[in-house]
Amino acid sequence: MSHYRKVAIETFRNPGEPSSASVRARPLDGQGFSRNMRVECSSTMRKNYPVGTVFIVDVQLIDKEGGNQFLYTYYNWPYEVIAKTVAEERIRSKTAF
Repeated sequence: MSHYRKVAIETFRNPGEPSSASVRARPLDGQGFSRNMRVECSSTMRKNYPVGTVFIVDVQLIDKEGGNQFLYTYYNWPYEVIAKTVAEERIRSKTAF
């Protein structure tokens, strides 16, 4: 998994986006990525937990030619569910995930 790093992401609903996915994922603030950036991740993960769940995943920044940058994690990789308050504290204190 070279060029990957652990990042805290959260799920959310955004029906105004041009996507077939009703639940999307984005990084939490303070990790060097815009909250407007999206995360391509497991649809099963997004569907099996309530909207707003925070996960720790290994991601890579993808920059497709002519498209928006996004974070990518392989759909079958393990992930950790973590309380949002715990994730935010670890981000603030710069404690590794």
